[in-house]
Amino acid sequence: MKFFVDTAEIDAIRDLAATGLLDGVTTNPSLIAKSGRDFMEVTREICGLVDGPVSAEIVALDYPTMMKEAEVLRKIADNVCIKVPLTVDGLKTCKALSGEGTMVNVTLCFSANQALLAAKAGATFISPFVGRHDDNGFDGMDLIEDIRLIYDNYDFATEILVASVRHTTHVLQAAKIGADVMTAPPKVIHDLFKHVLTDKGIEGFLADWAKTGQSIL
Repeated sequence: MKFFVDTAEIDAIRDLAATGLLDGVTTNPSLIAKSGRDFMEVTREICGLVDGPVSAEIVALDYPTMMKEAEVLRKIADNVCIKVPLTVDGLKTCKALSGEGTMVNVTLCFSANQALLAAKAGATFISPFVGRHDDNGFDGMDLIEDIRLIYDNYDFATEILVASVRHTTHVLQAAKIGADVMTAPPKVIHDLFKHVLTDKGIEGFLADWAKTGQSIL
């Protein structure tokens, strides 16, 4: 499963990229606003930090303007992935862009039927929001299971990008289901490294090593 980080904070992206485990980045208007920086500038900088896809979201709601915004965004770097909402005009834009060889991430997906439409429109990624689904009384992972089944039934190339990830259990469940990608805030990714028994084991090993009075260097 590919790991994307969901942030526009440059330092956080640089830190995770240094691990060699980061496969891409997702952003949205809210994250860009939180960074307090110029949209084009921060997107260009992120694209220089990772080799994988960097999702940059358009903000227009009508097809002609969506296409104009996409034309500007995809000139930023070769690894820009245009992010569009799951609407009629969004999927029209997806179909046009994917037909031209541009990566497209269809976002704000909350049903398997929507995911089916996105795949038919040629989406590179579909982004079902599991956390927000949970917030509204549904099981977000049931949605991922349904999409995985449908995509496997018809051999769709669209990758399932699990979004709105709130905790490490979401990551584990997505991996068990067979999601292609997950995107999470930096904290959730860092939490994947942590386990109390790992910390305890290191503490014990270091205590025993100190007793030997030796040094590797």
